[in-house]
Amino acid sequence: MSIVVILLVVILVLLLAGSLIGLAFSLLWLALTGLIIGALGRLVLPGRQEISLVATALIGIAASLLGGILANLFDVGWLIQLLVAVALAALGVTLFSSSEHRRQPA
Repeated sequence: MSIVVILLVVILVLLLAGSLIGLAFSLLWLALTGLIIGALGRLVLPGRQEISLVATALIGIAASLLGGILANLFDVGWLIQLLVAVALAALGVTLFSSSEHRRQPA
């Protein structure tokens, strides 16, 4: 009986560790795709945007998440999801840079 309990505990520990490792990789993937989506969002905008790399990454992560949610909601493919995420990132960069531009004294 004690061997069964030990095996169950080992299985639960392995499942929990696997979940934590999967979460870590998901967060790393989210950060990398956020950087790429944010950079693409800045790339499609004309002119120079005066925002930091961290702000670009955060906007890209948010746009990627929102684009993924919208794509799953409307059941579209990955290409539409990418295009929506880039458009949302461009919109986010535009809004963020215009709000930063208004905050700085002239």
